[in-house]
Amino acid sequence: MDGFHLAQAELERLGRADRKGAPDTFDAAGYAALLRRLRESEDSVIYAPEFRRDIEEPIACAVPIPREVPLVVTEGNYLLVPEGNWGAVRGLLDEVWFVEGDDHRRREWLIARHIAFGKPAERAREWVLRSDERNAELVVTTRDRADLVVRVE
Repeated sequence: MDGFHLAQAELERLGRADRKGAPDTFDAAGYAALLRRLRESEDSVIYAPEFRRDIEEPIACAVPIPREVPLVVTEGNYLLVPEGNWGAVRGLLDEVWFVEGDDHRRREWLIARHIAFGKPAERAREWVLRSDERNAELVVTTRDRADLVVRVE
């Protein structure tokens, strides 16, 4: 799903760069279209994008998926969001697992990841507590739409 992040230039044009990672900073309709194409299995190869953290940008056509692939596993925060273009996603998935864990550990892991990819420690903490935390609050409201809840420690 992260391959469907809007490009940084587009986030800046839309005034959303300071919220990168929020539901409206993705091409949810494009993600749903990819899932639809995978389900229809008409093309010999379907190319999916990937997100490269080292440059903080999505890269189109980076992941080839041949028709013969029997199982596709996808992940993402907003698979169960019923609003907007995200609403089409749930119906295109056979099964969705909701993974939940310790909130403190999640925040610390996110801060460490932001630091590892170049944000100063204070900026990383501010980003997580402002932007990432707001996203997590939305995601937890979708828990009941999952087929299975997996608790990790």
